[in-house]
Order: sequence, then C-alpha cells, then structure tokens
Amino acid sequence: MYLMAEEIAGRDLSIIGLFHHADIVVKAIIIALFLASVICWMMAFEKLFRVWLLNREISVLETSTKSGNLQPRKPRGLIYSLKEAARAEWAEGSQDSTNGEVRDRLELAMRGATKRQLKFIEKGLPFLATLGSAAPFIGLFGTVWGIMNSFTAIAQTKDTSLAVVAPGIGEALFATAVGLAAAIPAVIFYNQITVALGRASDRVTPAIVGLARTLSRNGVEGVH
Repeated sequence: MYLMAEEIAGRDLSIIGLFHHADIVVKAIIIALFLASVICWMMAFEKLFRVWLLNREISVLETSTKSGNLQPRKPRGLIYSLKEAARAEWAEGSQDSTNGEVRDRLELAMRGATKRQLKFIEKGLPFLATLGSAAPFIGLFGTVWGIMNSFTAIAQTKDTSLAVVAPGIGEALFATAVGLAAAIPAVIFYNQITVALGRASDRVTPAIVGLARTLSRNGVEGVH
C-alpha cells in the first residue's frame, strides 16, 4: 500500500508525464483533441488564404466595373466564374430582350456564381464551429473520467495526502486544458472567417450591379 502511495506521489508532472500516466480513455481523448486541433489550424490557414485571394479578386473586379473588361489570370476563381456566368447568360439569348431585362439576367447569373464561390470557401467551417463548441465538453469528459480513477486510487492507497491526490487530478485536468486549447482557436478562426466572408459578399454586390449594367450596354464584346 505504501509503495503504491510513494509511486503515485513520485510521478512526473510534466506534460509528457501527465499524458504517459493518464488512463487509456483520457489518452484517447487527448490524442483525438490534438489531431482535431491540428486539422483546425491547417483548415483555418487554408480558408484565410482563400479569403485573401477572394478579396484581391474583388479589388480587381471593382476596378473593372466601369470598363466591363473581365480578364481572369487563371481559369478559376471569382472573376473567371463571373465571366463564364455572364457569357452563358448572354448566349441564351438577348436579341429580343430590353436592356433592363438583360441587366437583370446578367446580375442574377453573376450573383449565383458569387454564391457558389462563397459556398466553396465555406466548406469546412461547420467543423470549426463544432470543434469550438464540443471540444471543451469532450475535454471535460476526460477530466471527469480521470477524477473517477483518481478517487479509485485514493481508495486503494487509503491516503488522501496532496502528494497522492495531485498527480491524478493533474492528469484529469490536462484533458480539459487540451479541450480548451483546441476550442479557443477554432472559435476565433470561425468568427474571423465568417465575418471576412460577409464583408467580401457586401463588397462584391455593388460591383456585380455595376458590372451587369456595363455589360448590358456594351453587349457581347464586354464579356469576351
């Protein structure tokens, strides 16, 4: 009994030591949260980079509104999607339509293309939202499980000294710390990316309106 108490009291309380001596369930929770955190950071940087590219294309689009000259640098992205949407809408027939009808159709088609681009960037954001809300509770589950094991160890050693109790409690609380470390960046990134996409949508709307007006006046030459 006393050997077990001395063994518990002499545990390594470093991060590696806490993980090493944790229960298998707590270890599984910590590993899962760590992997989810890695995915969160990778996804966040990828989304932020796409938002940056989107804002750069919107800036180019804003300068092209008056001329109606859409020249995408690559066969993808927002400007390319807008050009193809305008080209397809024009090809469906504009000979018997008034200028206002053509403008409305072009605007509707480009709005749809913009919405598809935004939805493409939004892929994966539910994961960040889910991780931000669920990770603390998953970590808390690991903490509760670890504390239950700590109480079991206390009952076996029949020793309630702090040296015996502290290692088990530390291992249990480590799971909550990992859960918070995974959740906090996920919430921050989710909010930042969501706000950035909303602002990008607000910027691109007037540009599309002006571009549709210009293209409806210039005719097919404006979309080729």
